[in-house]
Formats: sequence, C-alpha cells, structure tokens
Amino acid sequence: MSDKPNRKARALGINHVVLEVDDLDKALEFYGGLFEFELRGRSDHNAFIDLGDQFIQLTLGRTQAPDTKRHFGFVVDDREAVKRAMDRLGIKSINDRLNILDPWGNRIEIVPYDDCQFTKAANILKCMSVDAPAKTANAIEELKKKGMAPE
Repeated sequence: MSDKPNRKARALGINHVVLEVDDLDKALEFYGGLFEFELRGRSDHNAFIDLGDQFIQLTLGRTQAPDTKRHFGFVVDDREAVKRAMDRLGIKSINDRLNILDPWGNRIEIVPYDDCQFTKAANILKCMSVDAPAKTANAIEELKKKGMAPE
C-alpha cells in the first residue's frame, strides 16, 4: 500500500501507439515507403515498428471511419525527407501542418525533431544510430520555460 494514499501517478510519456490496419504487409510497405525503421517483431495479427525506447504497433482490425482530428505527432529527424517520399508516393498532406492519413484512415502529423519540445536521451539516439539535428531557438526557448533546455 502506498505511503501517500491520495498521491496520483505522474504520466511520464508514451511507450507506444497502436494503429489499426487491415493488412500488415501493406501497412509495413506504406510506412516503410515514408520512414526508415527497424521491425521490432511481428505475429499473425501485429507488427511492431521500433522507435528506440518506444514503438508503434500495427494491428489488424480497423473498422471505424477515418480520423478527422484524432492523431498523434510522429517525430522525425528529417521532415524534408518525408515530404520527398510523400511526393514520390503521391501522398498529399491534408493540411498545412503536414498531417497525412494512412490508407486505413489513421491520421499522423509529421513533426520535426529540431523544432519541438520532444527529446531523446543521448544513449537512445546512439543506439538508434541517429545524429539528431540541433534544436531550433524556438524549441530551446520552450524547453527553457520548463527548465529542460539542453546544456
């Protein structure tokens, strides 16, 4: 039993996001056309895209209509590379913030690592073989407001 019965748990982050699709092979092909990634694992009903200390789970069973506002921000090291891949694949953004719908209606916003508050620990980036771009002045200012700016 907790020493503090009224203490609430503190949310620390997102471990994973689950996206519903109707074909794992097509989903891996779609996401593989846009992003470089490692496959963490796969079963008959699920595939797991590795994001270092996080992951995206693709699971069979999409039944609902396409997402309109519900989405998540997918952080990338090179947003321009995503735009070039989108052009090659004929994928259009649904707005000016680089939001896309996958073929199953999952809405994803492509967020540049350098211009957001999200940060990966250096040890995670090293294991992912990623040289993260330097944060923009805007992102650093936002991090400073919270006492989280890089040194």
